Amino acid sequence: MAEEDAACGSRTAGTLECLDDLLYSYAYAQESAMQGGIGMRMYDFFDPVRVIFGQGALQKLHTLRMPGKKALLVISNGTSAKKNGSLDATKDELTQAGVDYTIFNGIGANPLKSAVEEGAARGRAFGADFVVALGGGSVMDAAKNIAMFIPQPSDDLWDYAFSPAGGKQVPPEKVLPWIAITTSAGTGSEVDAAGVITNPDAHEKIGVGGFDGMMAAYAIVDPVLMKTVPPRFTAYQGFDALFHSTEGYISSLNNPMGDMVQRAAIENIGKYLPRAVADGHDMEAREAVAFANTMSGYSMVVSSCTSEHSMEHAMSAYHPDLPHGAGLIMISNTYYRFWIDKHVCDDRFIDMARFLGRTDADKPEDFLAALAALQEACGVGDLAMSDYGIKKDEAMTLAQNARATMGMLFKADPEKTTDEEIADIFRAAYR
Repeated sequence: MAEEDAACGSRTAGTLECLDDLLYSYAYAQESAMQGGIGMRMYDFFDPVRVIFGQGALQKLHTLRMPGKKALLVISNGTSAKKNGSLDATKDELTQAGVDYTIFNGIGANPLKSAVEEGAARGRAFGADFVVALGGGSVMDAAKNIAMFIPQPSDDLWDYAFSPAGGKQVPPEKVLPWIAITTSAGTGSEVDAAGVITNPDAHEKIGVGGFDGMMAAYAIVDPVLMKTVPPRFTAYQGFDALFHSTEGYISSLNNPMGDMVQRAAIENIGKYLPRAVADGHDMEAREAVAFANTMSGYSMVVSSCTSEHSMEHAMSAYHPDLPHGAGLIMISNTYYRFWIDKHVCDDRFIDMARFLGRTDADKPEDFLAALAALQEACGVGDLAMSDYGIKKDEAMTLAQNARATMGMLFKADPEKTTDEEIADIFRAAYR
């Protein structure tokens, strides 16, 4: 596995070739293990991020050994970091640590290729030797790619994208270190090595990066920084984290380590997300959802998301105003019913229903009931694709885009699918 990881750049390199190798290796090893009577699925887990978790964790930043002296501090193009005090607190921590910094505030809700390139240009001009991300998943996804891109000779981020429009190059220069300070609980991006970036010209929204050195040096997970996230976005982000783990649990790469972190994520989100949505200052709930989010980040490292995420990336690639978590919610019930109807992993759906609180679950359909109840409890059961301008006749376009741009996740599905089947999921979920 070490040779494969070196060739891929890292476990999350995001190339079709790398995931092919991993799937082949896992399948071969698992078949050999089962023939030998071992009966346990293999996994390959490496996550070197030092996580500082809990209320007040941000105040410990200045006590950590900084990976450089000049930081590019990346924030969103909104005002939340200024209003909630997290920007001032982070600036104070960096000053106490003896770090000079400059701020780049050009990251939107769906980070664009152009924003990463602009941020990297700012970092190069400043002479940044590391990057600090203060924000939600979009900021962290952009920041880790800015850290990757700053030292490279290219001015085109897509040279390092493994997609139909990408150059499929491995960065020749060493990636800069970066620090994640997460202000939301949704993507798990603080503990993985790739970031979702949109190239609107190519209609591609994909995971970019995953190369060696792209894991954060530190992840500050402070639930206090999340208490001002509005209820609707708390729900969107929480469901994103949930689906990272539900997808991983039914994926062809499921394994004992993945099962452990996925169960923790699903249970905590099922129990605490409605409370966090109802009262953002409920710190017990915020802490539990933040923990679940980080566990779902580990799920993506040791296991994999499935085609549900590819499908939503296609939706928001064509409709960039669509929040990622909202798009996932829109297709989720139909998506999971598709797999339940195929009976490819009935026991795992029963498990997940129990994780969501249905302790008497005895059939896979109980998961669908639990999922729908959680959506209603969080006030997001009424989301409709038509509200964001999506049309039903886009179904095949979205299905083909999903497979073309993020086909690697289809390879982690419980069973092979056709474009028509994926388009039918879009059609059935449409309203």
